[in-house]
Amino acid sequence: MNMNMTERRQLQQFGPFWCGAHRVIASWATACCLILLALPMPSHATEEPDYKVIQKLKDIELRQYEAYCVAEVVVPGPAEDAGNTAFPILAAYIFGKNKGERQLAMTAPVTQAAEPVKLEMTAPVTQTVAPGGFKVQFVLPKGVTRDNAPEPLDVRVVLRDIAPSRVAVIRYSGFWSESNYQQHLAKLQAALRAADLNSVGEPVFSRYNAPITPWFMRRNEIWLHLADAP
Repeated sequence: MNMNMTERRQLQQFGPFWCGAHRVIASWATACCLILLALPMPSHATEEPDYKVIQKLKDIELRQYEAYCVAEVVVPGPAEDAGNTAFPILAAYIFGKNKGERQLAMTAPVTQAAEPVKLEMTAPVTQTVAPGGFKVQFVLPKGVTRDNAPEPLDVRVVLRDIAPSRVAVIRYSGFWSESNYQQHLAKLQAALRAADLNSVGEPVFSRYNAPITPWFMRRNEIWLHLADAP
């Protein structure tokens, strides 16, 4: 290839830069590939409670869940901190901090819902805004019930059997943000209104992935329990 004097000077001036840049880009791409290979794949490989999809409303699924058991703890807010606060408490139980010294398998999802404040009756009756906290639940493996689960050593951990239920679910990706959550919750509520379906209780935010999972690979869901469930 023939080059004039200007092209030769440009090659001498910028050649080392481009070579270095290409090496950096190649190293970065290799590192990203290795990180992605090391990450757990999406939660279809992780045990979940049994359910079947009974109806679809565009991006909304109506699911019928079988009974399952959870370990739960109530922690203070705000919502973005509740999961991080609850995780070491519940993980300690899962990984053997229980009277049976039994280690349980990790499952998905981790659910989170607002815990309402209960006030004692007094005279006069006064009301002050105060956080009720958030109930965070770990789903326990299939076959585990409140009767046969190892007893927690931490009194904050409560075991609960969840009865069969019908829920409306919207799924989305990304890291936690209040705006993202509220946007999808509004979409879910609008879909239920359009279908003439009523929900009961607090919305449940469900997470399926490890904290290191990239935002675009994350599976987040919002559940609303249906009022006309059997």
